[in-house]
Amino acid sequence: MLFSRMILASKLAAGVLAATWIVPGAVWKDTSGNTIDAHGGMIQQRGTNFYWIGQAASDSVTPYLYRSTDLLNWTPLVDRLVQALVSTQMEGGYKTKGAAVALPPNSYTYSDTGMFQDPDSKTWYLMTSADHNTVQINQINSDGTIGDRTNRLAAGAYEAPGMFKVGNTYFLIVSGKTGWRSNPNKMFWCTGIGGSFTGPFDIAPQAENTYNSQNTFELTIKGTQATTYIYMGDSWDSTGGPSSTYTWLPMAVDANAHTVNLQYHSMWKVDVTTGYVSWPSTKKRYEAETAAISGRAAIRDCSDCISKRSVHQINTQSQVTFHNITGTGEPQWVSLHYTVNNATAGEAHILVNDQAVPTNISSMNSRAGHHKSVPVELTLKPGDINKITFGVTGCEDFEAHLDGVEIFEDA
Repeated sequence: MLFSRMILASKLAAGVLAATWIVPGAVWKDTSGNTIDAHGGMIQQRGTNFYWIGQAASDSVTPYLYRSTDLLNWTPLVDRLVQALVSTQMEGGYKTKGAAVALPPNSYTYSDTGMFQDPDSKTWYLMTSADHNTVQINQINSDGTIGDRTNRLAAGAYEAPGMFKVGNTYFLIVSGKTGWRSNPNKMFWCTGIGGSFTGPFDIAPQAENTYNSQNTFELTIKGTQATTYIYMGDSWDSTGGPSSTYTWLPMAVDANAHTVNLQYHSMWKVDVTTGYVSWPSTKKRYEAETAAISGRAAIRDCSDCISKRSVHQINTQSQVTFHNITGTGEPQWVSLHYTVNNATAGEAHILVNDQAVPTNISSMNSRAGHHKSVPVELTLKPGDINKITFGVTGCEDFEAHLDGVEIFEDA
């Protein structure tokens, strides 16, 4: 995992409408209808504009720049330059400045990098994951040159550094070095930018592997009514390629207890003015046990399901078909509630209306098979006339348990 990535839409969705939610793992389109390609990136705010810059997995890691006012809808910008750059404005006008320099100490080489601006001193810092298993922090001087080392973490094989500050505490989040495979990212903290780090601490349940993501940046939204801290992570595919997505999640931070915990929501957003986080409201739910069931699948009791029943043993010879699903005629979010017995042994898929070839849910949302609620963006016919058929492919003993399908008031 040399750098870092996140989010939304499906090949089944036609047209480009305004994005309404952040959906971890789902394909995320920009305002031109293209998949956002800004992995290992960071966000910088200028006035009411947020600028997201990262590497393009589809274009030889070329840096791509996007602009947004709401963290949901991102407009691609023209400037795609790389090297040491200086400009008097955020958009355009960049020119190279100075010669390339080696980060001290000169004997080290570097892979992942991150940047952090101290919200109090306004000083910028460059974080690098070096060889010798060292994460290094260097101050960026006012003229853009790199200053001496301010701090270092030499506590194991870590990369993908990101930092944020709460009160007088600096929190550093890093990933383990496991190639493109996700791992339990860790948090260290210190008091003072040059202080000794304490850690590591988990930021999510270890079994979740940071919800199949690698850290890239921590964004602070200081609203008029609340401050929200956002974890930005890349959900890499097996080769770090263009099908990789993004996982952004709000963080619960306790500066006194020195704890950071990712708050998983399958759909969410933050109001950049107030700082409040919200989630969509369910408009209608379709229970799996009331759908048309074929093959070996059977209705069973389910203690953690809303209706206390679900359809079990959905194998390659089984299907569950929902009828009369309400569509809007425009792209809308539909959440599929299911689990599988082995996420590496097969795939769940859906057929929508008269679709001839099924679409793997994982191609629309990389959280497929890893979370009980998987939102996908579909374009359904207007009215209560839509049909969604759920099935699986995979090994002989692969099966899914299906709880239901939800559509939303505001999605």
